[in-house]
Amino acid sequence: MVESWQEELRARGYRVTPQRQLVLEAVTNLEHATPEEICTEVQRTARGVNISTVYRTLELLEELGLVKHAHLGHGPPNYHLAAEAEHIHLVCRGCHTVQDVDPRAATGLADVLQRDFGFETDVHHLTVYGRCKDCRAT
Repeated sequence: MVESWQEELRARGYRVTPQRQLVLEAVTNLEHATPEEICTEVQRTARGVNISTVYRTLELLEELGLVKHAHLGHGPPNYHLAAEAEHIHLVCRGCHTVQDVDPRAATGLADVLQRDFGFETDVHHLTVYGRCKDCRAT
């Protein structure tokens, strides 16, 4: 993965900077993270990187197709690697954990929406809210 994103940046006329590498590594390590969480992670290594640098870098990485964002509630978007973007988000309202589920889990819903309403669903951007099994048990 490291070589491919570096090659993609260079091929499109961008430099491979330490800040860009740190932001991509933070997205990789955190899986679903807000720009603020990514900034905190980056600042563990490079204190001089500010939030505006993180936002600009995320915007560039998304433009290049390396990361994607999802809205998992009110507030800032959460970022994750584009290579791992094919999933549904299950967000627990109790503990706020996010679980990734294969899009095939929504096949029945997508079929009903298509059949009854003529609506073609993009389940790759689906976020479902509820309570996880641990929160339901307490």
